Order: sequence, then structure tokens, then C-alpha cells
Amino acid sequence: MRLVVDLNKCQGYAQCAFLAPDVFAMHGEESLVYDPRPDPEQRERLARAVAACPVQAITADRVDGSRRGPEAADGR
Repeated sequence: MRLVVDLNKCQGYAQCAFLAPDVFAMHGEESLVYDPRPDPEQRERLARAVAACPVQAITADRVDGSRRGPEAADGR
């Protein structure tokens, strides 16, 4: 699994950090840091974090090659 966060889109709402704290963290008040290759055990929490992002800044590629995130929703 691979995560990509569009840091230009991210507004620092920190919903991802709340839902998957082992993967996402806020550095200061506005900067997000994250693990781009989280453990597979985090899959369920990551799915919730991707879905909860108010600006849809997070994309997660699954191990099987499919995608979760804004690109997956519109077929890109």
C-alpha cells in the first residue's frame, strides 16, 4: 500500500491524524507528516482517513493496484 497526500490541497484539518495516528501526524499547526508506506494492518484506519479528508487530499494505492481516493471516485 502506498499513500500520497497532495500537500497543496491539505488544509490541516487533521481528520487523518485523528483516525490513523500511526500513519499521519501534524507537525506544528499546519504541516502534515505521514508514512507513505504504512503497514498493511492499517488498511481499515487508512480507508476511514481517506474518506474523512474534507478536501480529498489523500490517495491510497492498494496492494492489488486499485486506488482509493478522489481519483478512484471519478474513474481516473
